[in-house]
Amino acid sequence: MAKAAKLRDFTTVVQSSFQEFFQRSSSAGIVILIATAVAMLWVNSPWGESYTHLLHEHVHIAAFNQSFTFSIEYAVNDGLMVIFFLLVGLEIKREMLIGELSTRRKAILPMIAALAGMIGPGSIYALFNLNSGFSHGWGIPVATDIAFALGVLALLGNRVPLSLKVFLAALAIVDDLLAVLVIAIFYTASLNTIALSLAALLVALLYMGNRLGIQSVKFYGFLGFFLWLAVLYSGIHATIAGVLLALTIPADARIDTSLFVRKARSVVDRLAATSDDTEPHSVQYDQVQALEDMCEGVQSPLSRIEHGLSPWVSFLIMPIFALANAGVLLQPELIVELADPVGLGIILGLFLGKQLGISLAVWGSVKLGIADLPERVTMRQLYGVAVLCGIGFTMALFVANLAFPGSEVLSLAKLSVLVASTLSAVIGSAMLYRWLPPARTEAVRGS
Repeated sequence: MAKAAKLRDFTTVVQSSFQEFFQRSSSAGIVILIATAVAMLWVNSPWGESYTHLLHEHVHIAAFNQSFTFSIEYAVNDGLMVIFFLLVGLEIKREMLIGELSTRRKAILPMIAALAGMIGPGSIYALFNLNSGFSHGWGIPVATDIAFALGVLALLGNRVPLSLKVFLAALAIVDDLLAVLVIAIFYTASLNTIALSLAALLVALLYMGNRLGIQSVKFYGFLGFFLWLAVLYSGIHATIAGVLLALTIPADARIDTSLFVRKARSVVDRLAATSDDTEPHSVQYDQVQALEDMCEGVQSPLSRIEHGLSPWVSFLIMPIFALANAGVLLQPELIVELADPVGLGIILGLFLGKQLGISLAVWGSVKLGIADLPERVTMRQLYGVAVLCGIGFTMALFVANLAFPGSEVLSLAKLSVLVASTLSAVIGSAMLYRWLPPARTEAVRGS
């Protein structure tokens, strides 16, 4: 009985965590959409030059007897986005340990779907750009924007089965992991072996800290900062440091839940016993401090960092990234260029490649008995979700900056991403609106 109760408690915690994650992601999608609209309106307004000037404004910092100079755009894409990738890494690790990727049966369908959902867009882009001189942009249409995709799904309310939301979240997280590998392997410049060796040493130290049971967030933050600097100078894109750091952060708590409940109850009882005015306030403060320490100990460093970073990433860093990267000057010649190989490769890759790759992989896996459809979900509904996965946005814009840095084709790539993401969001949501069951009415209280 006690074991069953613990299992129910654990399941409740996991479901609660997912609901929180889903709500945060969907809300973030709305904020990012607003930031994107502001960027587009700003760059196409009479004050458009101030947008470009601001992004290329240089900041000078002196530290460690060294002078560092960088643009605001560089600070956003190579600095702030490291924190975004740290959160991505933490979410991947959590899902692999206790979430929807923790068992083979749970993970197999979203893993197959995510892999096929990257092969499809990449292949379509490569097909259009074999001889265009821009074939290295194939990584642009391969990744899904989890915040936007879940945000669109949230607009459909309680008509969406929880299992469908979970499938999309798991698929997008695997998709993020594969996108990180693509960035690390295919969008890396010449390597600095000294900096790379230092980065490897720092990862080893972080891993040893994990194995030795070090729970201090400050320890991982301190070494993580120097890991970022080492990766920054290694030739690998700096954002990979965020993922490497995430994988070394402990997922185990110092105090298990049952021990916490017993100790916390004891502390609260002592605090209640000393609540009269005759006791020194220092005694009460000691009890409160002990309770605070226990509350920290019952949460793993991974959980504490993830919950601490989530609102900052969702509602500050990602909107700033969108503001800095979504501003595309809409000129007639640029719109015409959407029919060029780069434009068609990205638009068709995201819009068609994603839906075909994912839906065919899911259909084939179910037919062959490799995996099962999520509970209370039809193949048509999964196809609608596959269309939503064509919303590339954040990752696609990020890879576009890596594939075409400073190139004239960068604006075309960004506009193509915006067009494909809009098509996927509108058509995917329309399909789901038609194919999902009617909205469930809430039960009357007290019935």
